[in-house]
Amino acid sequence: MTFQRIVVGLFVLVIAALGVAFYIDWRMATQLRTMKAFVEGYVFAEAVSACEKAPSSTPFKWNNGKNTSIVGLNSVKLNKYTVIASFTLVADSVYCDYDPIKRKADIGSNFLERD
Repeated sequence: MTFQRIVVGLFVLVIAALGVAFYIDWRMATQLRTMKAFVEGYVFAEAVSACEKAPSSTPFKWNNGKNTSIVGLNSVKLNKYTVIASFTLVADSVYCDYDPIKRKADIGSNFLERD
């Protein structure tokens, strides 16, 4: 009888721990989405301006573009000691990667030209 109570108690404890773990995961994902939206909104105007001014043989025209889209804060590259994020915009099949830390834009006309 004691063994059954211990097993049931451990089972209830495991179920409670799983519930808490899923709740914490849900809260962290919500906070991450909120932070990502804030950073994208903060960086967007700066990224458009830098991409339009970047020297390239293929001009990047966000305001006059027919097909524009925001890829967003998507590329996180792990360096040996740092994490580098980039913000990517696409206007008429011209990709522009903007580094918010360095405030530098790099333009590539297709996926193979991008880093």
